[in-house]
Amino acid sequence: MPDPAAAAGPAHAVTARGSSAPVDAGASTGAGGGGAVSRRRRTPPSSVVRSRWVPLAFLAPGFLVYAAFVLYPLARAAQFSLYEWSGIGPSTFVGLGNYVELAGDAAFRAAIGNALVLIGFYALLPLAIGLVLAAILRRGQVRGLGVFRTVVFLPQVIALAVVAVAWKQIYSPDGPLNTALRALRLDSLAHGWLGEPGTALPAVGLVGTWLEMGLVTLLLLAGMSRIPDDLYEAARLDGAGPVREFVAITLPAVRGEIVTALVLTIIAALKTFDLVYLTTSGGPGTSTTVPSFEVYRRAFELKEVGSACAVAIVLTAIVFAINMLVARIGERDDEPAGGLR
Repeated sequence: MPDPAAAAGPAHAVTARGSSAPVDAGASTGAGGGGAVSRRRRTPPSSVVRSRWVPLAFLAPGFLVYAAFVLYPLARAAQFSLYEWSGIGPSTFVGLGNYVELAGDAAFRAAIGNALVLIGFYALLPLAIGLVLAAILRRGQVRGLGVFRTVVFLPQVIALAVVAVAWKQIYSPDGPLNTALRALRLDSLAHGWLGEPGTALPAVGLVGTWLEMGLVTLLLLAGMSRIPDDLYEAARLDGAGPVREFVAITLPAVRGEIVTALVLTIIAALKTFDLVYLTTSGGPGTSTTVPSFEVYRRAFELKEVGSACAVAIVLTAIVFAINMLVARIGERDDEPAGGLR
């Protein structure tokens, strides 16, 4: 005779009085069965996890390293800028005297002016060239794009000392540049490029353009590769040409990459030292002097460490202010791909 409990099925069980009572299907079938598994209540996070000090504890090691190697030296430089000191022996507190002297120092003003000119060569010119190159490569789907990326980025991985020596040879009176101009019967254009005040700074600036162009192009190319092809196809169906596509779709889509490229290249322009030191040493006269070279000259040649630190602090403030301005201009709300609402 069949067992009544078995006939009742898994959803019922026989009680002591012979009546059946419903049983939780999930409990009877187990985790591997087909029944619904009862949900467990989540345990609320402990007071330690909810504490606002936990994130700070994780950030503390990195902040300590940053403070030791960046903030502390910067604070010491600010302290030294308040003293007249040769770097050895006693010092004299002068307060803001070093900064007051900088305001009337023609060499310092020339260095700031030269640095602003280099921003055009290091940042604006590479940005213009990079936008054109990246747009052509994005639109044309050029073969061997990986090889091109490697070649165009190569200046970034070459030591600047090597770059400076190589370009100094190119610019020399008997170097390849003047030789090529004479071969083309353009003798009037041949110059001692690094030895004449009118051409020295542009010559150094063009080296900066060559250095930064590859980085900017790759940043913009990476941004353009994220733009959906549907946007370009829709624009072409509406009769838009290459220029209209570039202005309406490409430029808004790579706005973030443009800001990043400008920040990186402006910092590179303002902190240029080794290229100037190895090619012109700030000359002829003060035609290629830049703030970073002025820090070196005052500290190690003139033995004016306090004045050198004042130049360094002013340069830091200028770098911070310009990049804050660029980032502020580049701020925008999140937009759909292609910058179209």
